[in-house]
Amino acid sequence: MTLDADCIFCKIIRSEIPCFKLHEDDRTLAFLDINPVHPGHALVVPKHHAADVFETPAEWLSATVETAQRVAQAVRATFDPPGLNLLQCNGPAAAQSVAHYHMHVIPRATDDGLTMNWALVPGDMDELARIAEQIRTNM
Repeated sequence: MTLDADCIFCKIIRSEIPCFKLHEDDRTLAFLDINPVHPGHALVVPKHHAADVFETPAEWLSATVETAQRVAQAVRATFDPPGLNLLQCNGPAAAQSVAHYHMHVIPRATDDGLTMNWALVPGDMDELARIAEQIRTNM
């Protein structure tokens, strides 16, 4: 387990800062977001400090997703929302506010005003084919 001395999530993992803990195991910690968009909005963090999805080793990613699924099931059982987002942001342009890989579990309501949903606009099929080829090349 590698943690950072100055990271707020690492401080929560080390119990230096309190949280509303939902679940903890040897690899992850889940707790309520203190700035929730809806009741039940939770965060799931690995007990390994890495800034984002690009720096986080695969075993920590998978542990985080497994815990996020468990939390999502509990949030659904508690609130029965008509929808739920698992959201993971990378970098300032994607609204990542803490540089420690984490996943949001966000219960959603129909027409709740959250702006992360986007309109469905068909893409140009030739452009999509070109982009797919570029991405495959980089895999």
